[in-house]
Amino acid sequence: MPRTRVRRRREPLRTPPPRSTAGLPEFDRSVCPPHLVTRRQLRELGLRPGGHDPVAVLRCRSCAYRPGQACIHPTRAWLWDTTTALPKIPMTLDKERALDAAMAARSTCPACRRRYHYCLKRAELRWMHHLT
Repeated sequence: MPRTRVRRRREPLRTPPPRSTAGLPEFDRSVCPPHLVTRRQLRELGLRPGGHDPVAVLRCRSCAYRPGQACIHPTRAWLWDTTTALPKIPMTLDKERALDAAMAARSTCPACRRRYHYCLKRAELRWMHHLT
């Protein structure tokens, strides 16, 4: 005789919070003010956030159809204000040498002193044949 099917209660779907309680102001892609830009746009302009937190959220395209709810998708972007952004600090030769030395230390095997083209993990170092 077949078993009776147990009906499971569905869990309620996770609904985003209302847009008014989201914390930061949210803008759709077409109505974003020109002085608010993403991190990539800051980099293209030769600026950096300068220690400031984001001032707004750029909503994803799918949330444009739900204007009354906050965007909770991972495709949303943070917006920084260009008026508070600082200019980028240029790379100097000393900084470049220090970065090269740090990367050399991360990609060099301590036992055979061979330098790889990728960073070595501690787990990889344990399983290498010349360390056993």
